[in-house]
Amino acid sequence: MPALPGIPRMPDSRKSTHDLMQLRAADRARLVRTIERFAGASMALLGDLVADEFVHGQIARVSREAPVLIVKERERRIVPGGGANAANNLVDLGVRLTLLGAAGEDESGEALLGHFRAKGVNVEGVLRPKGYRTPTKSRILGAIGHGRAQQIVRLDREPSTPLDPRLRHQLTSAAARLLDGASALLVSDYGYGATSAREVDRLRRAYPIGPGRAPVTLDSRHHLRQYTGVTAATPNEQEIEHAFGTAIMDRVDTLHALASRILARQSFEALLVTRGAAGMILYESGRPPQMLHVFGPAEAVDVTGAGDTVIAVFTAALSLGESFLDAARLANCAGGLVVMKSGTATVSAAELSQAIRNA
Repeated sequence: MPALPGIPRMPDSRKSTHDLMQLRAADRARLVRTIERFAGASMALLGDLVADEFVHGQIARVSREAPVLIVKERERRIVPGGGANAANNLVDLGVRLTLLGAAGEDESGEALLGHFRAKGVNVEGVLRPKGYRTPTKSRILGAIGHGRAQQIVRLDREPSTPLDPRLRHQLTSAAARLLDGASALLVSDYGYGATSAREVDRLRRAYPIGPGRAPVTLDSRHHLRQYTGVTAATPNEQEIEHAFGTAIMDRVDTLHALASRILARQSFEALLVTRGAAGMILYESGRPPQMLHVFGPAEAVDVTGAGDTVIAVFTAALSLGESFLDAARLANCAGGLVVMKSGTATVSAAELSQAIRNA
C-alpha cells in the first residue's frame, strides 16, 4: 500500500508481532503479582465526570398517539460514566484514588459523589459550580415478557455552557500538586470542559513528564491530536479515524502509519489502540507494533464504557512501573471481561487475577 500523503510508510523493521494471550506460567505469575500490588497504588484522575442512567422497563404496547413503544418503568439506576467510570474501575481494582472534576448540584451529581464517598474515594477535588448540569446519558431499555432487555433510545443531557476556564485552571493546579505524591495521573477528556490539551500543557510545565516521573495517561474522545508529551494514550480505532479524517477499515498498515505519526509528532511514549473484536495494538517509540488478540469471546454483550476499563487497568499497571506490554496485556484481559457484562461495568482485581491465571 502506498504511503498516505504526509504520513511516512512504516519501515520493514517495525512489522508487527503477535501476542495471543497464551502466556507462560512465569508471565501469568508476574501479572497476577502486579494485580495484587494495585492496592498499593495511589493515583489521581482528572476528567469529565459523567452519569450513566439506566431505565429498565416492560414493553406494554405500541402507543395510539404515535408509532412508538410504551415502556412501563420497573427500575432506574445511576452509575458512574465517562471519566467517573474510569475512576470507578480504578477503585474496584483496589487503587487509592483522588478524583478531580466537576459535578452539578443535581440528582446525577449527588448520585456520583454519593457513590464514590461510599467507596472511600477522596472527592474534595470535585467542584460543584452553580448552575452546572452533570453530563447524563439516559438509556431506556425495554423487554417483552421474560426476554432480554434491549436499548430503545438514549437521551443525553449536557451542560448548557462550558465549564469556566478559571475552574479548569483550578483543577489543573490541583492535579499538579497531587503528582508529587501520586503514582500516576489519568486524564479523561470527554469534551465537557474539565480539562483540555492546553491545561495538560500547563500541567507539564508545572510537572515535567518523562522517565522516572509518575506516568500521565490520556483518554480523549474528540481532541487526541491536540495533546502532546503525555506518557501514553488509549484511543479506539474510530477516534484515530476521526482525528485524521481517514478511514482505516481493515487496513492495518494505515493504522500503523497513523500511530507512528502520533508517536513522533506528539511525543507520546506509547499508544494502545483498541479495535473491538480485532483486539488491540500497542505502539511504542522505537519498537515494532505488538498485536494483542481479543481476550475471550469475540461477540461482546455490551461495549458501554469498555474503553474506561482499558485505560484504568493500563494506567494502574504503569503506575507500578510495569512495562507498556504487560500493562497492555492486563488491559486487554480486563476489556475482554467487561464487555461480557451488561451496562456500564467494572472489573475487580479478583476477576482479573482469575482470568490471567486461566489465560
